Amino acid sequence: MSSEPIRIARKVGGEVEVEGPVDEFAAQILDRAGFIFRPTLSGVWIRLHFDTGQARENQKATHAAQMLSAAGYQVDLDPSLLPAAGHRAPVNWWPPRTAAAMTSQLAPNSTQRPRR
Repeated sequence: MSSEPIRIARKVGGEVEVEGPVDEFAAQILDRAGFIFRPTLSGVWIRLHFDTGQARENQKATHAAQMLSAAGYQVDLDPSLLPAAGHRAPVNWWPPRTAAAMTSQLAPNSTQRPRR
């Protein structure tokens, strides 16, 4: 994974776009969150549909950021995309997962009996 974050932002024209190092797994996550992929001369344009409304765009962008963060990607979510109060906001500052961090968070073996 790249150390550069995946950026999800609302652009000047009002469209919600994704920029940054999007690999195949991140692309699958974004597709699952409702983003569409359109080829351009310089690469791929990743964005949400234009006709969903701002509140729904905010929900989809936040959901995508949460899923990417949970998968270990660094995500930079535009603060204007955070949903209304009452919805969980993504944690943009989660560090990427490493093997050492993951092993320290593993649950203890459930087959071992506690000492008496």
